[in-house]
Amino acid sequence: EQAQDEVRSLLRAWRHVRPGEPDNFGVFSSDSLLAAWDQMTGAIAATAVAVVSVFMVVGGIVIMNIMLAVVTERTHEIGVRKAVGARRQDVLNQFLVESSVLSGMGGLIGVTIAWVIAIIVRNTTSVPMAVPYYAVFVSVGLSTLVGLFFGIYPAQRAAKLDPIVALRYE
Repeated sequence: EQAQDEVRSLLRAWRHVRPGEPDNFGVFSSDSLLAAWDQMTGAIAATAVAVVSVFMVVGGIVIMNIMLAVVTERTHEIGVRKAVGARRQDVLNQFLVESSVLSGMGGLIGVTIAWVIAIIVRNTTSVPMAVPYYAVFVSVGLSTLVGLFFGIYPAQRAAKLDPIVALRYE
């Protein structure tokens, strides 16, 4: 602060700025540059969160549609399982696990692609890039949870099938 005040008074004298007049120059310190950097990275992070949220919802809808198609394709199999003693909870768990594994594998593939891109960027440019381990666990866990959440409706639909009607389905 003291150095900034000295520079400001020297610049005011050199530029012939009278007392009471506003400065016709600006003084940038490392603090102001750091604040600008924090503001810029904060805006980028907020945009990234918004984009990722939209992608997660779209991915969840895709998972739900895939699982609805799987339930339709395997209606006869569900009827056989229920006819030989499978409970609603067994069928529900089967489809919830399938949707979670499907989305978890998708998340793992996405993290692998991001890791490869980070290595390529780090080795070909001067930009330091790294993929922290916690980010891998959070992203795969979040994608698995999205699959679990969006798989509930198809799993419930499969669990509620009447075994007689399901066995007749072709």
